[in-house]
Amino acid sequence: MTTYKIILAYLSIVIGIIGYIPYFRGIFSGKTKPHAFSWLVWSLLVGITFAAQLTSGGGAGAWVTGFTATVCFIIFLLSFAKGDKHFILFDWVALGMALLALALWRVTNDPTLSVILLTLTDALSFLPTLRKGFYKPHEDSPILWALTVTKWTLSMFALQSFSLVTLLYPVYLIIINAFFTVLLIVRKKQVAV
Repeated sequence: MTTYKIILAYLSIVIGIIGYIPYFRGIFSGKTKPHAFSWLVWSLLVGITFAAQLTSGGGAGAWVTGFTATVCFIIFLLSFAKGDKHFILFDWVALGMALLALALWRVTNDPTLSVILLTLTDALSFLPTLRKGFYKPHEDSPILWALTVTKWTLSMFALQSFSLVTLLYPVYLIIINAFFTVLLIVRKKQVAV
């Protein structure tokens, strides 16, 4: 493994930590209210993707995926005490679809198909957070999501091998997090507190 890939991996983790500091501060102050369903599914998906990346030769680029899975699980746990506790039918349907996609992944046992299904599942699990961000943009932090774009971009260049299995999920995360960052910024300007 080359030194610059290790440096990029550590840098992406440091950026992740920097991004999560204001997010956690917002959770504990009551300004940020994470959506429990999204963070539960993300912790599972990112954890499984981490395992798939490791077994497919992702190397140091996969480290940020493991770090992110751990943080997602911590935020999921915090969301019960400090997060959004208002769940609508849409949230339950999104969770059900995410769990169904996870079950399909388990049946296929194919790393490429698995990562495709995991990415689709992640997109479904993001829907409640997108909905909440649209209606309550002041309850989330665009800083976290913007730094997340940077974190995943660096981690992508830290990957030891480039394939659909190792690249699909980070590329998707760059796109969805950039979109959500812009959504929050625009909606915060449109919706006065």
